[in-house]
Amino acid sequence: MPKGYVIARVDITDPEAYARYAPAAAKAIAAHGGRILARGGRHEALEGAARARNVVLEFDSYDAARAYFHSADYQAARALRAGAADIEMVLVEGA
Repeated sequence: MPKGYVIARVDITDPEAYARYAPAAAKAIAAHGGRILARGGRHEALEGAARARNVVLEFDSYDAARAYFHSADYQAARALRAGAADIEMVLVEGA
């Protein structure tokens, strides 16, 4: 079964609020069987505009990744991030 990947590109606008979001999101990721493959770290734009922070999460399937995003625990974490970042997030099916 193909895996599911959540890819987020983030510019943090309120570091204090984002700091409250991050551990709550990590807890939700773990609770749903997700693994953090990349979080922050060195990066460069190869094409298009870059964001300051990039995150790649891996789940056992597309459906598992989708269930994580829509779960009550992640939505509660997401509420902590409201107004703290400009973010693009996509769900991708992969190998």
